[in-house]
Amino acid sequence: MIVTLIVLCEVGFWVLLAAGLGLRYVAGKPRAGAAVLLCEPLLEVVLLVVTAVDLKNGAEPDWKHGLAAVYIGFTVGLGHSTVLWADARVAHRFAGGPPPPKPPRYGRARAAHEWRTAARWIVAALTAAVLLQAAAWYVGGDGDTESLRMWQRTMLWVIGINLVIAGSYTLFPKREPKDRAGAER
Repeated sequence: MIVTLIVLCEVGFWVLLAAGLGLRYVAGKPRAGAAVLLCEPLLEVVLLVVTAVDLKNGAEPDWKHGLAAVYIGFTVGLGHSTVLWADARVAHRFAGGPPPPKPPRYGRARAAHEWRTAARWIVAALTAAVLLQAAAWYVGGDGDTESLRMWQRTMLWVIGINLVIAGSYTLFPKREPKDRAGAER
């Protein structure tokens, strides 16, 4: 049941996103579109409540409960930037908005972009890890929480990988090609 609900939440996220942006830009109803977009967090609240009730009713915590926590964490960390990404593209396509900005390609600007991206992923992973810890405490010492701990270790890997990627752009910044730098002046 939990996996089905996670899939439904993911589908619901994209349906609400499409409906909200469609109302905002295609139908010309920005307030209605914003209202629909603001309903999206309710999906995660429902998932959180159903997962907690499932555990409270005696379900052994397993990978599905961990996946629910990870899904919620990633929605917290990456959901807003995903909405902004889609909004910029739909505004450009349907409302005559400016083309979406491309990420910088070189130097400090690229490093700063990578650190912002890493920060979003780290927030997602930390949120998931906190929810997983809360679930482990909720189950108590009598339950088998190894699957939740496995997900926590995975979130530590996500954090580490993002730190390595962002750090590599800081320590080894990609330099703009010389022929390109001279042509733009």
